Amino acid sequence: VFIGFVGMIDPCRPEVYDAIKNCRSAGIRVVMITGDHIDTATAIGKDLKIIKEVNEAITGAQLDNVSEEELIKIVNTHSVFARVQPEHKTKIVKALKSQELVVAMTGDGVNDAPSIKEADIGISMGITGTDVTKGASDMVLADDNFATIVNAVEEGRKIYDNIRKVLQFQLSTNAAEVIYVFLASVLGVTIVTPAQLLWINMVTDSTPGLALGMEKAEGNVMSRKPRNSNESIFANGAGFAIITHGIVMALIVILSFFLGHFMEHGVFTLEDSIDGMTMAFLTANFAEIFYAMCMRSQTNSIFKMKTRNHLLLGSFILSVILTLGVIYVPFLSNLFGLASINLKELLTAFGLAFLVIPLTEIFKIFQRRMLKNS
Repeated sequence: VFIGFVGMIDPCRPEVYDAIKNCRSAGIRVVMITGDHIDTATAIGKDLKIIKEVNEAITGAQLDNVSEEELIKIVNTHSVFARVQPEHKTKIVKALKSQELVVAMTGDGVNDAPSIKEADIGISMGITGTDVTKGASDMVLADDNFATIVNAVEEGRKIYDNIRKVLQFQLSTNAAEVIYVFLASVLGVTIVTPAQLLWINMVTDSTPGLALGMEKAEGNVMSRKPRNSNESIFANGAGFAIITHGIVMALIVILSFFLGHFMEHGVFTLEDSIDGMTMAFLTANFAEIFYAMCMRSQTNSIFKMKTRNHLLLGSFILSVILTLGVIYVPFLSNLFGLASINLKELLTAFGLAFLVIPLTEIFKIFQRRMLKNS
């Protein structure tokens, strides 16, 4: 008498579906290598949308009879490998790496250690993983959850973006300082004194730079293709932007000095001016603050960003208060050799510095077009 039967299933975690989807949009290909039967592996692969058809799955036994050249073709057309042995895993990793792909391999058993060691990024399970596997890996996954790896990729991209933003901000502003100090020496005038330059570096350079390092991930961070591992940090126009923005800020500061000189003396001459120096000092500080705002994204418009950086806003307010204090507090203004300029001169310096925002945004438009066509 037939009473019934029992079926067992080890279902995929709910968060894995979105994780696979995020990998696909981020240009990351997911390959499943398992010791399970090919029917089981195919069913899971199709459920997770790793594969679409049955012929995209292959067994380890079938890999035994193929050459290295054929294996390279197979790993490009098959994303599910079933009934594999440890040596098969290592061969698959080597075949993928031979195409200059960055390979991350996950596993938990002793037999996974060779392939994890061979991969560019070896990831072992922190809960179920063996000590041998953990020792061979570069990373240990504390919660044994694939979705955590995807979250780590997003976090890594955000950190890399923020490093580039801070570097571009610091190098552009320092380039501007070098240019206007050099031109001042050539022209025989004093635009900023060493003490004033030290103030700019200590206050206006440091606090916004630290705040930029805490910027949240941009909305498209997981919809970009992976960058080339050999790519320079100055790639995609960043190096050209540093030079261009540095020159623009330097010219604005120099213009501010000569306008201040004219407002004080009524003529344009190559001689020192305390009002001109004060306006140049203000413009240099404000320009760097506004540029830090623009650097919340290297290519996207800051007016379309949906997130807010409260630390950057706080550093903006702090820098403005401290800079104005240096000018309008008598003890500090005498210490730094500055003058308490009138409202017209103050607004002129502020307006010149504000030009950094539209000019940087216009540059980003051309930069986006260049990246789109590349």
